[in-house]
Amino acid sequence: MAKHPLKIISWNVNGIRAVHRKELFLPFIAKHQPDILCLQETKAMRGQAEIDLPQYEEYWNSAERKGYSGTAIMTKTQPLAVMNGLPENIMQKFGLKEDGYGDPGKEGRVIAAEYEEFFLVTVYTPNAKDDLSRIPLRHKHWDPAFLAYCQELEKKKPVIFCGDLNVAHTPDDLAHPKPNEGRKGFTEEEREGFQNFIDAGFVDTFRMFKKGNGYYSWWSHWANARERNIGWRIDYVLVSEFLRPRVKEAFILPEVLGSDHCPVGIVLE
Repeated sequence: MAKHPLKIISWNVNGIRAVHRKELFLPFIAKHQPDILCLQETKAMRGQAEIDLPQYEEYWNSAERKGYSGTAIMTKTQPLAVMNGLPENIMQKFGLKEDGYGDPGKEGRVIAAEYEEFFLVTVYTPNAKDDLSRIPLRHKHWDPAFLAYCQELEKKKPVIFCGDLNVAHTPDDLAHPKPNEGRKGFTEEEREGFQNFIDAGFVDTFRMFKKGNGYYSWWSHWANARERNIGWRIDYVLVSEFLRPRVKEAFILPEVLGSDHCPVGIVLE
């Protein structure tokens, strides 16, 4: 990897083609110049977006269902290896094929790139749904499987994982915690799933630098929520404890428009 500080940005674009059509994607790249850009909810196959980024290598993990889910990594430094999805042994161990929810492995939700000094994983965690029908998937299958995957990678080298984790971890991570208790994104089960990452030694990089509320990465389309900053922090960058001293900055970019989420990121020494 380059010896200069490394800027890693993660963004749930909620449809890469839509952001590009609004002429917001390339100006964002030009202004913020990420060394590595991780995308979630691309809703496209590679080539459908017609975005020309000659300085980046592109790696896509698209959902089999058209216009749905999907992740991608765009990187200035070519990785040693790229892996799509969760490994078969972990999928089987945590019942992700036999759980009656379909196969999240076919939804393009995870992509990992191996670099000399770390693994970088980007994830688009399944939404619990308004009726909470996907809570059992999240709590018993997905969250523990994804944690197990990150821990398996960590045995080889430190891990950075980022993306839309579809949960507000603490009451400080959403504008209105009380009325949202028990609702999707703020259930005990989802919050416990996130806490398990922290208990396993992963560091929520943003909280290294900023405490308290008012920092959000997603806003509802209703009632001018974004203008009023009535939001949720559900997009994160977490790192192995080993990398904590190298994280020089963590940021949220609420001024970047084009999606209902905004980009989040870190600068790594």
